[in-house]
Amino acid sequence: MRVLLISANTEKINMTTLPLGLACVAAATRNSGHDVAMVDLLVEKDTQSVLKETIEGFRPDIIGISVRNIDDQNMANPRFLLDRAKEIVAGCRSLSKAKIVLGGAGYSIFPESALSFLGADMGIRGEGEVAFPTLIGRMEQGADLSGVPGLYLPGQGLQCERLFAKNLDTLPLPDTDLWSLPSQKEKLWMPVQTRRGCPLSCSYCSTGTIEGPVIRRHSPEAIVRWIARWREAGVYKFYFVDNTFNLPPSHAKEICRKIINRGLDIRWVSILYPEHVDKELVELMGKAGCEQVSIGFESGSERILKNMNKRFTLKGVRLISEMLSDRGIRRMGFLLLGSPGETRESVEESLVFADSLKVETMKITVGVRIYPHTPLAMRAVEDGVISSHDDLLFPRFYLAKGLEDWLPKTLKNWTTTRPHWMM
Repeated sequence: MRVLLISANTEKINMTTLPLGLACVAAATRNSGHDVAMVDLLVEKDTQSVLKETIEGFRPDIIGISVRNIDDQNMANPRFLLDRAKEIVAGCRSLSKAKIVLGGAGYSIFPESALSFLGADMGIRGEGEVAFPTLIGRMEQGADLSGVPGLYLPGQGLQCERLFAKNLDTLPLPDTDLWSLPSQKEKLWMPVQTRRGCPLSCSYCSTGTIEGPVIRRHSPEAIVRWIARWREAGVYKFYFVDNTFNLPPSHAKEICRKIINRGLDIRWVSILYPEHVDKELVELMGKAGCEQVSIGFESGSERILKNMNKRFTLKGVRLISEMLSDRGIRRMGFLLLGSPGETRESVEESLVFADSLKVETMKITVGVRIYPHTPLAMRAVEDGVISSHDDLLFPRFYLAKGLEDWLPKTLKNWTTTRPHWMM
């Protein structure tokens, strides 16, 4: 079958990266014997013309649309991003009779409500490398779809429980010919995912919903071999998108060692959980080309960290920050203010603590986006912030009472004299 895969994301919220998840699905679909075309709307100026030209030229039997972001998580002025995705679905409908299948990280958080809002024919929640080719095969044969893992149908809900690959090496990584790389490769950050799943259960986080609670990995050799292929293609900047690159530490260290042993001349950034980081890991990261890490310590109050179910201490955050600084690795810190139990005193603790770290960049978020199936969502119902019937597709936020006016004014004063602090 002819399969068109579309990345609907057009928002450059942090940095321009390629749609890795969709490319993995494209590789798996092509390996299953289907003719695959992929369109990344982030790099297209006239998306409607591109869709029209591609659909009329390729004549797809199936159209898969990846939904990455639901909103921009900005409480002060939230932007709901699914309206744009809805236009893309409608545009595909007007140009083709092909069935439209949704997927992607954003879709996986809201499988039923997003499917209803966007008006697609079906959606797949979770890893699509196995489920999507299975779905296509059954559709081609006219077979029953009820056994497709993670499949949702409009008005009928989940058809079959989703499955998680225990060994990610059984899933394909995308080949270099799947993407049309921009001519200015120095502006590109190639996404790399070495592992999936998160067992940490932070009170507000959606990662467990998207990837599952169990850590599953690619082998370090497979990952570094893949990076080396891209380096040969002219790419030298990489973004490890693992939500916690350093868990488990042995995995992270082995990846670094293999990058060093291959002599790969690359630059990369990653996300560290501020625990289970030692001098050996920091030294290996530096030697392997790591230039910057994001450290989501979120608060400078031990009490608030406990409320968030964080499993690290402020002492540990400071030690890790100092080790990174000593090695010359830039640090981007994150504060998430306004969660349950937050007070003016705890906010001031956080600001003083963050300031003392002297990180190169500090990102502050006011108010916590409420996602379904999280402890924060349950607390928000108890506190009357949301109703138990709210599906939360449209962004809702938690901000502790008493901070509504004081917090923005306080942060404005802090950021005025700290140009490296961002809101």
